[in-house]
Formats: sequence, C-alpha cells, structure tokens
Amino acid sequence: MKYSANKNDGGVMNTIVGKDTVFTGTFDIKGAVRVDGTVKGKIICTDTVTIGASGYVEADIEATAVVVAGKVMGNLNASERLELQAKSDVEGDIKTKSLIVEQGAIFCGSCRMKEGKHSMKFIPPDEKNEQERKDKSLFGKEKETEEVKK
Repeated sequence: MKYSANKNDGGVMNTIVGKDTVFTGTFDIKGAVRVDGTVKGKIICTDTVTIGASGYVEADIEATAVVVAGKVMGNLNASERLELQAKSDVEGDIKTKSLIVEQGAIFCGSCRMKEGKHSMKFIPPDEKNEQERKDKSLFGKEKETEEVKK
C-alpha cells in the first residue's frame, strides 16, 4: 500500500493497528502507520500517522504528517502537515507548519504554526487617534440631537 509523506522511507505504509487492537506504550515507527484500533502512550513516526474513523488515540504524536479521522486525546506535533477530517475529534495542542481543518472537525486546544516569538501582537491605538475617534463619534451624536430638536 503506497501512502507516504516522506519519500526517503520508500513510500510504504508498513504498520497497521487493526480495529480490535489495543496497544499501550511508546510506538516508535520508521515509515507510515495507520491506527484503526486503540493506542495509549506515545507515537513517534518518521512519516505519516493516519488515525482512521474507528481509531482512538490517547497519546502524544510526533510525526512528519498526521491525518485524523477518529479521536485523539493528546498533543500533536507534525513537522510538515496536519489534517483534521470532518468527523475528527482532537483534544490537545497542535504544532505544525500546515494545518487543514475540514468543516465538522472538533478541536479543543491551542495551535502553534510558527517558531520563535509570536509576531501577531495587539498594538494599542495611540492616544491621539483614540481622541479623534471620540471627537468624531461625539460630533455625530451632537448633530443628530440638534436635528431632532428642530
């Protein structure tokens, strides 16, 4: 089965966790993995981690790419891409370069898509501009009041 984000691993999905399988512990995979069962602990993957619709993961995930269609309770660190499909349910923090969220996906946590200092800071208006805005709004109200009195 060809399915890979990393061409260096041969492009082969070499690990599948079946629907009725339960794995507990650290799952360290070279290549891609698909989870249709349950994994509790930690997943470390050199390629793509796919959580199928029946998949339940209670673990932190570190991978090149992560695709979620099932439920994940844990932090996701995808160095390249993270996709939350329509019926996915994720509770945890996300760190990735590229995020795709389909309509219907549920996400509860924080998302970080940039390294270093956060560049989007609130810039308070300077006092002069704030006073001008107040004057304009007062002028508009006074004008309306004068017209109503006439």
